[in-house]
Amino acid sequence: MATITFQGKPINTIGDLPAVGAQAPDFQLTNRKMQDVGLAEFAGKRKVLNIVPSLDTPTCATSTRKFNEKAAHLDNTVVLVVSADLPFAQVRFCEVEGIKHVVPLSSFRSKFAHDYGVELLDSILAGLTARAIVIIDENDKVIYTQLVSEIADEPDYVGALAALHQP
Repeated sequence: MATITFQGKPINTIGDLPAVGAQAPDFQLTNRKMQDVGLAEFAGKRKVLNIVPSLDTPTCATSTRKFNEKAAHLDNTVVLVVSADLPFAQVRFCEVEGIKHVVPLSSFRSKFAHDYGVELLDSILAGLTARAIVIIDENDKVIYTQLVSEIADEPDYVGALAALHQP
């Protein structure tokens, strides 16, 4: 279990992020066509998991926009925005915002939040995900993680992008 804050008040997650160097847990997330997809769908690519509570909040929207601009153009890399929002809402958000270089995926009917240790256990946000970044290499090994300590703060884009430039 990890403790982060929401507006300065402590909240707990169900566990910890996968360890750097570990094999990434497989997942089943729902795409815009209501199809379940897992790691195999992105085989051979580096995967940036931008995990957010909901795209319908300012910080989540900002991080999605920034990763759309900064990381989505990188070779052999896919940016996955994971939230509990329904796929319909995710698609609408991306269309309204002109976001074309990230793949929105919903955790609404999966164990993703539990398996990745980001499920929030308490506060008014219970059941949503903490804000986190997990980067997985072409061989499905975890190469970078960040659990954002204050859920209202943006992730460390510089650190995440630097991890993508390491050999």
